[in-house]
Amino acid sequence: MKNYLIVFLVSMLPLIELRVAVPLGIGMGLQVLPVYIISIMGNMLPVPIIFFFARKILIWGKDKAFIGKFFTFCLEKGENAGIKLQEKAGRGMFFAILLFVGIPVPGTGAWTGTLAASILDLDFKTSVLACALGVLMAGIIMGVASMGIFGALY
Repeated sequence: MKNYLIVFLVSMLPLIELRVAVPLGIGMGLQVLPVYIISIMGNMLPVPIIFFFARKILIWGKDKAFIGKFFTFCLEKGENAGIKLQEKAGRGMFFAILLFVGIPVPGTGAWTGTLAASILDLDFKTSVLACALGVLMAGIIMGVASMGIFGALY
């Protein structure tokens, strides 16, 4: 049970999210399906909070002594991601966010995708659905990749 909690908590962390949680859980020898479900739940839990509050908190904290640089980095990352998505996607923002969140490369994921959606003032329900489908997709990709990597090690 402790290892599943670790997977859940790791999947909630910004920047690493489910992309690390799934391989971590599989590497710990946990069953794939529970790791997948727990990672998705952990990765999606912060999404509404990010959508409604992250932008405000980042703006508030960007000029503070200890947290300013990190908050500025996060705010700029979200703004840049949102601008790039909007330029490339136009009206297809739903699919742009889905793919942005779903393709597991560094710098993408639920945190950045949700922050970008918030900064672009997109609809909450649409943003969460696109993000959730992207997280499902990223989880499948990471699960398959992890089983291949760890399967080769055994």
